[in-house]
Order: sequence, then C-alpha cells, then structure tokens
Amino acid sequence: MTTTSDCLLLPILASKAAPGLARTLTRSRLDKWGYGHISDDAFLIASELITNAVTATPGKEIRYQCSRDIDGVLIAVWDSSPSTPRVRPLIEMTLDTLDVCEEHWDDNGGRGLPIVATLAAECGHTPDPHGGKWVWARLKP
Repeated sequence: MTTTSDCLLLPILASKAAPGLARTLTRSRLDKWGYGHISDDAFLIASELITNAVTATPGKEIRYQCSRDIDGVLIAVWDSSPSTPRVRPLIEMTLDTLDVCEEHWDDNGGRGLPIVATLAAECGHTPDPHGGKWVWARLKP
C-alpha cells in the first residue's frame, strides 16, 4: 500500500482494543481532511477489517492505514495470515435461530465483508510482497 505525508499508518497489537483505537485516530484524521461526513462509514469499515485481522492473527502485529488520494479515502488493514478473506454465506437470523450462549456467540457473525462491500466504493485484498495481505476499502468523500 502506498502512503502520503498525511497518511495514518500504524502498527497495532491484534486485540479487542484495536478497532476502538483505529476509530479514535481515524476521527481526527477525517476531521482534519474535512471528511467528517463519511466518518460513520469509515468507522464501521475500519472496525470490520480490523476485527477480521484480529481473528486471523490474534496477539500478533497488524497494521492500520487511513489515507487519501484523488480517488478518495483508503482504509486498509494488514495482517500476517496468508489466508485470503472469505465471505461466509448469509443466512437470515431470527430471535429463534440466534444462539446467544457464550461458546457460540461468534458463530452469529459473518456479515462484516458484505457490509464493507456495501459501504465502500470499491474493496478488495492485495498480497503483500513481504508476507501477509492488505484488506482494503475505498470511500468516496
């Protein structure tokens, strides 16, 4: 991924705190650029991409990037896993099918990448030549 002088690029420990840290830092960057109006979408995208990276590489380093160019705002997350992102089949949930017991709570997810694809102008993943991958989404300001 390319960077510019006002790009936010930081290493983060893949933990439950990572999405919140990224949202906090993204808010000030978007406000600085005059893009506060897309902050809700950017926060959700950043949270989803970081959560997937945390799931793929718990306790390891991930990298978060928020940058802008003539095509818009780029939100990107790197992790060291060679596995490519996979969209799980969406199933309609009802209160009867929702499993709220602790050991199955995470099985109720799987909607992150479709949400990202809906909010972003474009999104995808790119292998990193040094290992791992970047998963990214671009927002139009």
